[in-house]
Amino acid sequence: MQYLFFSWLAVFVGSWIVYVEYSSYTELCRGQECKTFLCDKYSKGVIDGTACISLCQKETLYLGKCLSPKPNSQVYSGTWGDLEGVIRFQMETSPHYALGLAAEARREPGAAFNQPTRGTSVERFKEMVISHLKMKLGDQANLSALSDMLLSVADSNKDGHITLAEARSVWALLQHNHFLLAAVLQEREHAPRLLGFCGDLYVMEKVPHAPLYGLSLPWLLEPLVPAGLRRRMDQWFTPSWPRRAKISMGLLELVEDLFHGTFGSFFMCDVSAASFGYNDRHELRVTDARHIVPELAFKEGMQERRCDSDRDCRHGVDCRTSCDLSKGRCSAAVTRPNLAKACDVLKDYILRGAPDDLREALEKQLYACIALRGAAELLEIEHSLILNNLKTLLWKTISHTNDSK
Repeated sequence: MQYLFFSWLAVFVGSWIVYVEYSSYTELCRGQECKTFLCDKYSKGVIDGTACISLCQKETLYLGKCLSPKPNSQVYSGTWGDLEGVIRFQMETSPHYALGLAAEARREPGAAFNQPTRGTSVERFKEMVISHLKMKLGDQANLSALSDMLLSVADSNKDGHITLAEARSVWALLQHNHFLLAAVLQEREHAPRLLGFCGDLYVMEKVPHAPLYGLSLPWLLEPLVPAGLRRRMDQWFTPSWPRRAKISMGLLELVEDLFHGTFGSFFMCDVSAASFGYNDRHELRVTDARHIVPELAFKEGMQERRCDSDRDCRHGVDCRTSCDLSKGRCSAAVTRPNLAKACDVLKDYILRGAPDDLREALEKQLYACIALRGAAELLEIEHSLILNNLKTLLWKTISHTNDSK
């Protein structure tokens, strides 16, 4: 009887877990619904893009494994002919550049493709793009060059003309945090390449090794592994130390690019291994940019947020400000710079297995880095010194090896 009881209990618990996970999956993963919606818009001439024919007619753009973190933010691994990629698109809620500082408004189906309106000239559309970039990134000197690059992307058939459908598709894409940052970082090589788009669906080059470190377990096993064991497993499944050093340098270079970069400064509001990966040459790539936000948008959003304590003044996991109790609103100044958060991620990753003659100096610099407090602008000299010291320590160790190439 005991054997039967425990057998029944195991079947019941297993069935319940499968049911809960399946229900969650069907709520999160609605790729076919989105494909039907976009292909209807494409057939009516509302949207266009380099991936539309493959998605809707040839069916050579295939949606594979669902990776969606939220029902409205659809993410899939997939293939496009011989290419592997990550496919992203938005559903139901407004695809504006959300900081998470206020609830997103619901939209009518297709409302994302209402702009620009019929009769809008290319010159007027370029003005719209520059104005949008200025609102999100601030009044940066190189916005015209970024705008020209985006207009080149919009011309999906490369005929020298931008149709209304092409313009509406790129305008919808520009509302996405991840797409905008990918455009900003394209020349810096920290973001995967944009392979193509259709409406506000876009395909990015697949990062072959993600997350930055750790082991991807089947979803049934994930909740069963204790946190302590999971952390040890994550450290086991990493590249050799010289290759980790090269990847770590990539993260430090990303921090450098996001601080007073070509198109302004950005805050990294979720610095975790899950947000990064690397390619076969062990070069760092951003895999999830939803929580990398422009400094201007972050500060404006925070200053509008009401608060009763510092706990109310947080965006994502890692971006925090203080509460001004006299005004009942959050301040604009972040409490920790990007570099300190990056060093938090690198500490366990790079210290384990470090060469004996390097370990002490590396540990000293990492802990000094983690201790940084206040905005990077206020700590600019100290920030730059620690960043350069860390890069120098790592580079001296691997510069004479094949891992530096």
